[in-house]
Amino acid sequence: QVQLVESGGGLVQAGGSLRLSCTPSGSIFTIGVMGWYRRAPGKQRELVADIRSTGSASYADSVKGRFTISRDNAKNTVSLQMSKLQPEDTADYICYADVKESWGSTYQEYWGQGTLVTVSS
Repeated sequence: QVQLVESGGGLVQAGGSLRLSCTPSGSIFTIGVMGWYRRAPGKQRELVADIRSTGSASYADSVKGRFTISRDNAKNTVSLQMSKLQPEDTADYICYADVKESWGSTYQEYWGQGTLVTVSS
């Protein structure tokens, strides 16, 4: 089993910045795609950004130019640097990772519990 633990959420004023981090633990052979979703009250879950082990990243249009995703393959961590935050960015941010637990296994998707980001106007 693999667990993902997020950190870094909190309350910030509009225009401010926050950095989220996600650290997997457990049985990990290798990790493929890692990323962040967010879920705001009354809204559909949205893919914010994801990143491959090569470093290739993609972003939702709503966060392009403001958010930067990065990963440390040696530590298996993924981070999300968020700047110019707006009230509409308020949401529960959830980390995910595609994990292979052993050489012969297939990739499985694991999710964190989420960390709340609240942006005040």
